[in-house]
Amino acid sequence: MKKICIFCGSSMGFNPIYREKAAELGIVLAEHGCELLFGGGSVGLMKVIADVMMERHCKVTGTITQHLLDMHVGHSEIDELIVVDTMAERKKVLEDMADGFIAMPGGIGTMDEFFETYVLSQLRVFDKPVALFNVNGYYDGIVQFIDHIAKEGFMRKEHAENLIVSDDPKELLEKMEHFQPTDVKKWVVEIKEQVNGKRKTEN
Repeated sequence: MKKICIFCGSSMGFNPIYREKAAELGIVLAEHGCELLFGGGSVGLMKVIADVMMERHCKVTGTITQHLLDMHVGHSEIDELIVVDTMAERKKVLEDMADGFIAMPGGIGTMDEFFETYVLSQLRVFDKPVALFNVNGYYDGIVQFIDHIAKEGFMRKEHAENLIVSDDPKELLEKMEHFQPTDVKKWVVEIKEQVNGKRKTEN
């Protein structure tokens, strides 16, 4: 993997560990020769990781909407800042360019970006790893809920287990490098069998 897309907060969070771990992740990505793709902001954790990687001479590319750029939150010092009209376009650019995705702690925008890429991975729209950088147990609730979804039969166990989760950046990247996508054909066949079986029972 070369180009890693980071989803993260435009805020720093209250606990200093979030900033510290953002910097640590940037260092690890730089040591592995990765390029950074991110939301293009000059605020919050996204600025921290972008600055750390630029200090280590890694290529950094941001994608931002014109609306946000007009609010003067664009990072003017990165290698490339791609400006688009909508948030949907912003996500599409990042999804197309990236080799893998990491969601750091963040707000609802980060949740939106993470879940969209997780769905695209589940459906095999692309075969790219999606990971949660679980700093300070930030994503424990999300991981538990995804496990609950699988236990209740609304997601295959394999899809739940295929989500990469770690609080260690080196382990996170190693797991991403060894990622193997789940076979979606078997999943679709089983869904159809469930539906057909129910219809036969009703008849």
